[in-house]
Amino acid sequence: MNETIARRVTGIAGIAAAAAILIEVPLYFLYSGPPPDSNVLARLLIGIVALAFLLVFVTAFRELVKRVSPAHEWAGSMAFATGLVYLTVTLVSHGLEAGAVIAADRRIDPTVAVSGTYILYGSISRLMLAFFLTAVGYVVARTKLLPRWTSRSAYVLAGVNLAFVPSLFFGNTPAHFYAANGWGTTALMGAIFSWWLLALGVSTYRGAGRLTSGQRR
Repeated sequence: MNETIARRVTGIAGIAAAAAILIEVPLYFLYSGPPPDSNVLARLLIGIVALAFLLVFVTAFRELVKRVSPAHEWAGSMAFATGLVYLTVTLVSHGLEAGAVIAADRRIDPTVAVSGTYILYGSISRLMLAFFLTAVGYVVARTKLLPRWTSRSAYVLAGVNLAFVPSLFFGNTPAHFYAANGWGTTALMGAIFSWWLLALGVSTYRGAGRLTSGQRR
């Protein structure tokens, strides 16, 4: 995989993952009480697809770093490893929620009923995502493989995620902003990350086009 292909794959995967997350997040706010099974399973399926594309993204990003700057391959591997842990934890959470909804004989709200996901979606995911974003920010700053704003925004978003790590001490009410499974800790952070990922994906894909044009000249 050369640099141009790596940029294109990274960009397309990032855009696809972000788009899926942006479709998924609003589905959490359609019902005030326990949602129908169809709603829960639909948003979880979309989330699983998003995570599949995110897996392609982190893998291709590591390959892109290797092509651009072999000296910083270790940092690209750090981004890959922490990104992989993040999406694995989220996949497990999705599986636990889906299983609970399928097995239940009545409507349930899995964001409350499935207690095993509180910390997985919350503090653990926020910490892993903070490490991932920090690694991406460091790589971009050192290699200049993307515009400067991508690095700076990654650092800022990493700091915001870290601020939500202590949310496990503040209960389990999804309607609360700052709680183990609060809407700020989970949905808002997911939405902000998806917008950042979308912008990063577009920037990476456009970089492949500029690189191709430069080679032709």
